Amino acid sequence: MSVVIITGSTGLVGSESVNFFCKKGFEVIGIDNNLRKFFFGKDGSTLWVKNRLLKTNKKFKNYSIDIRNINQLKKIFKRYSKNIKLIIHCAAQPSHDYGKNFPIIDFNVNATGTLNLLELTKNFCPDAPFIFMSTNKVYGDNPNKLKIIEKKTRWELNKKDKFFKGIDEKFSIDECTHSFFGVSKTYADLIVQEYGKNVGLKTVSFRGGCITGPNHSGAKLHGFLSYLVKLSLTKKKYSLIGYKGKQVRDNLHSEDLVNCFWEYYKKPRKGEVYNMGGGRFSNCSIIEALDLVEDLTKIKIKREIIKKPRVGDHIWYISNLSKFKKHYPNWKQKYNTKKIIEELVERQK
Repeated sequence: MSVVIITGSTGLVGSESVNFFCKKGFEVIGIDNNLRKFFFGKDGSTLWVKNRLLKTNKKFKNYSIDIRNINQLKKIFKRYSKNIKLIIHCAAQPSHDYGKNFPIIDFNVNATGTLNLLELTKNFCPDAPFIFMSTNKVYGDNPNKLKIIEKKTRWELNKKDKFFKGIDEKFSIDECTHSFFGVSKTYADLIVQEYGKNVGLKTVSFRGGCITGPNHSGAKLHGFLSYLVKLSLTKKKYSLIGYKGKQVRDNLHSEDLVNCFWEYYKKPRKGEVYNMGGGRFSNCSIIEALDLVEDLTKIKIKREIIKKPRVGDHIWYISNLSKFKKHYPNWKQKYNTKKIIEELVERQK
């Protein structure tokens, strides 16, 4: 029996991973206590995802365990120890605003929870690759210091700029404002690398851009594209917070991301880190996303522009995927932003 442990198993990336690895024939052990409902209210609840996963995947079991509780986690690792072939850690407190208002909960979930999982991996299944879902917010607001120029519908870099193809893993994480969420995820990102480089585990941090897909329970504080589509189609209005709504995000479909996990699993490296988003293949500004929704649905969306941006928010962020593509040349992206939004619109109907 080959077991995959997936934390945050009913979230966007976790649920995509559950479906993927069940189809590959693995026994999938999910760890998810629907903390998103606690963070974001009923909009953030993933209970609907859990019910669907249990109905469609006979090889899936979900345990309602909080990753801050190492004793409860230990029971799972001890039970499946010799059969654990992979750990995918997606559970997190994912919001800037929530992290600022509740910094202790934010740190304990994102940092302590990750440390708990690494220690248990070391003690019970040290040969199993450990995949961590990190974030581009480890770079804080340093991307805002680039030579960004304003265009009609977006902020952009000059084509001759060395970062035009995207931000790579050597970009500085120092001398900037991160947000409390960014700091707790940075700790987790670095400790995952350390357990690879120092302890010798097969660990990787994927620093995600905007990860999205139809399983996303988008809420006001988290889930950019899915929340944008949901609010646009139900309320016919959307608030653009800061930077005139021209801030650029790269968007990666969760299916494309989980295929990254698969490539890494087949050929793991120790203490690795990859920037992982839509890159130049899939990106948009908020204005461009709203334009796409309007074009697809023929619904006019009222736009409210709020001048004050969120702390640590990026004006422009596109991931440079060159390093991952060099290490794993078989990986290919299927979804660009238009295809992603089409799927989100269809799911919302």
